This record gives sequence, C-alpha cells and structure tokens, in this order.
Amino acid sequence: MPYVSTEGARIFYTDSGGQDLPTVVLGHGFFMDLSMFAPQVEYLEARGFRVLCWDARGHGGTVSDPDRSFTYWDSARDMFAVMDAAGVAHAVLGGMSQGGYAVLRAALLAPERADALLLFDTEASDSPEEQRAEYRGLFAAWTNPDVPLGELSEGLAGQLIGGTVVDQSPWRYKWAAGDRTAIRGAAQTLIERESVVDRLGEIACPALVLRGEQDGSSTAEKSAQLAAGLPGADGVVTIAGAGHAANWTAPEPVNSALGAFLTRLASSPVH
Repeated sequence: MPYVSTEGARIFYTDSGGQDLPTVVLGHGFFMDLSMFAPQVEYLEARGFRVLCWDARGHGGTVSDPDRSFTYWDSARDMFAVMDAAGVAHAVLGGMSQGGYAVLRAALLAPERADALLLFDTEASDSPEEQRAEYRGLFAAWTNPDVPLGELSEGLAGQLIGGTVVDQSPWRYKWAAGDRTAIRGAAQTLIERESVVDRLGEIACPALVLRGEQDGSSTAEKSAQLAAGLPGADGVVTIAGAGHAANWTAPEPVNSALGAFLTRLASSPVH
C-alpha cells in the first residue's frame, strides 16, 4: 500500500496505475475516507483515466498526530506530495467538502498543476460563529469515549451522507470501529478555516461545481457563490434528491455530469 511522508503526516493513497494517461486526483470529505470515491474511480478507470485518491490527516489510513495543528494549505501540499510520489506533474484536481477546501488552495498555490477542478458539495467561505459552535459541540462529544456513539452517528449519517440506510451503514460501521480521537486536529482545521472567496478570481482553470439538492451544509447559496467566483465554472450542477455525499448516494447522475465535463475539457482548444 503506497504512502508518502509529508511534514507532520504519512499520507495513504491509492493509484489506479498507468503512465501518460489523463490523471484525476480525488480528496474526500470529513469523517470519510478515499473509499467514498469508489463509484467515480470505477467510472473513470473504464474511460482511460488514471485516478489517485488520498486520505486526509485524521482520516482513513493516513497517519498523523491528532494534536498537531495544520491548515488546508498543508492539505493541499499533502495532495501535491501524493502527485509527486506518483510522478504526476499536473492533473484534474477533485474534492468533496473538506477535499474541496484543499483543492481550491492547491489551485491557488500552484495553478500550473491544476488542469481543472472538480468541486463536489463544497464551498470557499469560512464558517460563521454559530456553525463553529455547533462543530465544537459535535467534536467534543465525538472524541469523548463516554458519549455513546450510536445516537451521534445516526444523526451525523443523515446530515453528512444522506441517501438511504444502506448508503449510510458502511460509514457508521467504520465510525464504530475506528479511533474516535483521531479527528481532533482535523476538527480544529475545519472550524478555523479561512474564507478564500475573495481569491476565487485568481483560479483560471475550468471547474465543475456540483452539489446534492438536499445538502444542508454546502447550500445552494454557497455553491452559487463558489461558481460565480470561479472564471472557469459554468453554474452549478444540482443532483436531484441527493444530500451532502451526492457522489456516494447518487453515483449515476454525478458520474454523468463528471463525464460530460471531462469530455468538454478534452475537446477544449486549450487542452
């Protein structure tokens, strides 16, 4: 299993393999891991893409100190380290929720490495104080082993994933089996992230902005703000009936939108 060491972390990633192929790099959402992109990896591989997926700090197979502070700028550098280890100079960079926070910062840090952006159920803004307070309460309970996880995970699964009980059950199982304290540092990063709304105009590459219709986190307003600020975005693709993890619960329409975007990208004179 491939790992790459960065400052403060040992990043776990997967590589579908292949040389000299168009490459897509995907970063997952909070409380998730790279396996959430299984439907997209299968779809993209079948169409000749090389796909790299990586686990963020505090999640999945990545090893990091939960009490070491970091930012989403560091997460962007983690993604670049994965690309470097795989010998990928530039790629289509994709992220869901917190993965999108890293992708936006990656495009600002090194625009030459971003052929295009895939932004799933994410935003460019920071969290208002009311939401930060809600996060603090959730994370305090989540990392406290004396608080029963069942009720917490039931509520979280509906908000974070959406879909059906079948969609949610693999993640609830992982949460129950995992280390509840591992997300401490990542939680602080999420709470304290700064807005990059005023810098979106610096990102010139094409961008797909997509959200689930029922996503209460990355709202229609936030997604519209993101798309309006990105010169290379063409509005927002809304997945009917889907929640925050639209790519997991509604993979067919998400993959259809993804395929259409990548087809347009390939036919662009710039590419």
